[in-house]
Amino acid sequence: MEPQDIDWTKILTVAGVVAVFALGAGLLLLGWVILRVRRIHLPPDADWITALHATPLIVVIVLDLLDFALDFLAAPIGWVLLTRLGLGPLRPITLVEALLPFTRLIPVMTAAWCAVRILHLQGTALPQR
Repeated sequence: MEPQDIDWTKILTVAGVVAVFALGAGLLLLGWVILRVRRIHLPPDADWITALHATPLIVVIVLDLLDFALDFLAAPIGWVLLTRLGLGPLRPITLVEALLPFTRLIPVMTAAWCAVRILHLQGTALPQR
């Protein structure tokens, strides 16, 4: 297949449809999260690992869907959402994820959420097991 044989119109159309679907799903879930998940009370010295332990899975999925749909524009939305939910230690992660190239397709927050649980990582504000 020669490079000139690639139909960029179809590829961009599919990418656009997927991004619009992700935005719609992200916004619907965002509304649900705002209605159902109240402010999470973290200790004052909580780090990002402690914050991920306290974060419901749906919150990180919403952040990843918005990041996929909006790319770098998702950082301010994520920053506001995390502030409203009391998850301030996670705000730098959304900023780094938005600034790093090629992370749009990778659900970084969901992967971090899973890694913290699978690897049994302990934050500074959690009692050690």
